[in-house]
Parts: sequence; structure tokens; C-alpha cells
Amino acid sequence: MEKKKFRSKKGAERVSLVLIYAILIIISLIWLIPFLMLIILSFRGEQVGMSVDYLFPKQWSFNNYVRLFTETKFLTWYGNTLLVSVIVTVVQTVIVLMTSYALSRLRFKLRKPLMNLMLILGMFPGFLSMTAVYFVLKEIGLTQNLLGLILVYSASSAMQYYICKGFFDTIPKSLDEAARIDGASRHTVFLKIILPLAKPIIIYTILTAFIAPWGEYMFSSFIMLGNDDKFTVAVGMKSWLDNATLMGQEGYFPIFCAAAVVVSIPITALFIWLQRYYVEGVTGGSVKG
Repeated sequence: MEKKKFRSKKGAERVSLVLIYAILIIISLIWLIPFLMLIILSFRGEQVGMSVDYLFPKQWSFNNYVRLFTETKFLTWYGNTLLVSVIVTVVQTVIVLMTSYALSRLRFKLRKPLMNLMLILGMFPGFLSMTAVYFVLKEIGLTQNLLGLILVYSASSAMQYYICKGFFDTIPKSLDEAARIDGASRHTVFLKIILPLAKPIIIYTILTAFIAPWGEYMFSSFIMLGNDDKFTVAVGMKSWLDNATLMGQEGYFPIFCAAAVVVSIPITALFIWLQRYYVEGVTGGSVKG
């Protein structure tokens, strides 16, 4: 009797697992459909717009990728975006790690009010201050300048502390205390003890810091204001769609799809390469607040 109950329970678990995996596969396929369509459209040989009554190209061609690199300023925009993203990633990662360590390990007056204030400010979208930020940059001569864009992206880095701080909270404070007894400074404890144990959250911070400026559009389009030599890829690609709409140049849409595929490669490669550390950083940083 007990064996029958065990077998029936095991069979029910198998059925539930099959159903769960089937649902996850269906959701994954639905999620991947737009990306597959983007890749297919990037190889479309005929010059058509966004609205067509068929999916697969009548002519397959690499010409859209050739035109992308030879007839447009895509490489310039790509270089601008890469430069901004790398610098912002370095600056933001350093600021977030130092801020998180200080809030996790140090105890000082107004610590909790400061943390609450940063959380509250982080609830408001950044574009609310876009006009004020533009006029400040204009006064110091940093409009239509990549340095101004870097400053905007890096300015609120400390407010991203909460996940990283939660991870630091999981590292035993006894390690810090033992090192301090042996004569190590706070600087040495942070660099030689905490950071080697915090690899997952460092990877998480790097990924999130890199992704944000890579695809951001609103601030970059507002700050550059028509200087196409300083465009990021998001602003430049949007300008193609605007020109196609205004001037009837529908042939730019397949090139737009090719550019979207090229732009997605670094992010996809980073996620595939660092996925394990990313998950560990998110789960480890959400344990404590």
C-alpha cells in the first residue's frame, strides 16, 4: 500500500514538472519571437518598410550589414556608446562598492535617514530633472559633449547601494574585526578581505552599470540636441526611423534591424558569460536590507 502511494506521489511530481517545463518553454518561445523576427528582418534583401504582409525575406542578403558599416555613422555612435558605458561602469562600480561598504560596516549619525533619503529619491524617475540638468550643463559648456553625458549617468550612482549593501551584510563582521586587531586599516580590509569575497555582487554591479547607458535614449537625445557626431547608438538609430517617416526612406528599416542585432551582441555575451555571478549577486544581495 505504501509503495503504491509512493509511486503515485512520484508520478504526480513528474507530471507537475513536465507541466512546469512545458509552460516555461512556451513562455521562452513567446519571449524569443521578437528577437528572431529582428534577426530575420536584418537579412531582408528587398528594401521595404516596417509593415509587410510576410515574415521571411524573399531575398536573403548581408547587404544591410555592409551598408550599416559603410554608409552610416554607426561605428562612430557605437564607439561613443562604448566609451560612455565603460567609463560610467568603472565610476559607478567604484562608488557603489564604497558606499555600500560604508553603509554596511560603519555606524554614524544620520546613517539610516541618509539610506532612507536615497531610497526615496531613487523612486522618482530621472527625467523629471532633465530640463534643470540640461541648463546646468549648458552653463558649464558640457552640452553636446560626451563628458556631460558621463557626468549625468554617474551622478546618482550612490543611490544604487541597496543590493550591494545587502550582500556585504551577509559577510561576517568577525573577518573585519580580526583584520583590524591585526592592524589592518579600513582600506586594507575593504580591498584585501571584503572585495575578494564579493565577486558575485561586483559582477552584478558591473553588468547593471554597463547596461543602463548602453540603451538609454532620453537624456542622451536631450543633451546632444542634433550633434550627430556625438550620438549614442540609441539616439542615432531613432534618428533613422524619424528620417524614414518624414522623408519616406523605408529602406532604412532593414539597416535599423541589422544595427539592433549588432548592438545586442555585447549585452548578450556579457550575460551568457557572467550569468552565474549575476544570479548569485541578486540572490545574495536581497537576503538583508
